[in-house]
Amino acid sequence: MFWGFGEEQPGWFEASEDNSSLELASAVDRFPLNPWDVVLCVSGTVISCENAIVVAIIFYTPALRTPMFLLIGSLATADLLAGLGLLVHFVFLYCIHSELVSLITVGLLVASFTASISSLLAITIDRYLSLYNALTYYSERTTTRTYIMLILTWGVSICLGLLPVMGWNCLQDVSSCSIARPLTKNNVIILSISFFMVFAMMLQLYMQICKIVCRHAHQIALQRHFLPTSHYVTTRKGISTLAVILGAFAICWLPFAIYCLMGDYTYPSLYTYITLLPATYNSMINPVIYAYRNHDIQKVLWTACCGCLSAKRSFRSRSPSDV
Repeated sequence: MFWGFGEEQPGWFEASEDNSSLELASAVDRFPLNPWDVVLCVSGTVISCENAIVVAIIFYTPALRTPMFLLIGSLATADLLAGLGLLVHFVFLYCIHSELVSLITVGLLVASFTASISSLLAITIDRYLSLYNALTYYSERTTTRTYIMLILTWGVSICLGLLPVMGWNCLQDVSSCSIARPLTKNNVIILSISFFMVFAMMLQLYMQICKIVCRHAHQIALQRHFLPTSHYVTTRKGISTLAVILGAFAICWLPFAIYCLMGDYTYPSLYTYITLLPATYNSMINPVIYAYRNHDIQKVLWTACCGCLSAKRSFRSRSPSDV
């Protein structure tokens, strides 16, 4: 993403000395633009557009100011900043070769991706509590808890994003660089370990959500005298949705997080691009999973696109526990 800058190599990642097959660092004259950078720039454009729509919908729709939508808005804002960070860094990378600008864009990307992952954790916590404490969820306490999670999410993310700018970088000591220059190896290790902690918490919470969903489906089936097949279909649908949510997160981020722990600045830059690109795609699919599938947001989009609601199409408000 934000790794590798200077007068000699206008590319995001520097190839190692033995990376003769790639020759990304030496092919600047023949290929002014690194194709990987172009792909990431296009991804940033798509990410920005998708999440800007979600942010605009939540901001301009008073009915969507509930705790659930505040968390979705936080996720969309973080992903929007990540997409803009990819665009801004691409522009400055090939126009202005400045260490300060590079450090600022690095900080923006670190903060935005951290906020995105933290917002996913906050949404998971909110979904779990909406099921576990269903009777007291719609209360002032929930609103207060939501604001606390938002403050912690963005406070921690901004602090981590400021670290490279405040001096925790490898500009003065190349041997301490990670695969994500100018971040140091220790910095990347801390970020990766934090990711694994968040992933473990999400996995545990979704396992608990799965148990609650199964129990609720079984109780509803008994009360309404449903057939066992209906209970099975309902439970399977809920579990499959949870698997998609957690699976998409893991597939996108795990390769890059693992590679950050294993690799260093001597590794071929191609490996970094291959593991980084899926991580950016997480910000691309988040709006689809958490926003565009919501019926209330669909209703606003349908109204904005068509000017009026189709009489044949009905919408219902969904709670955070709807998975």
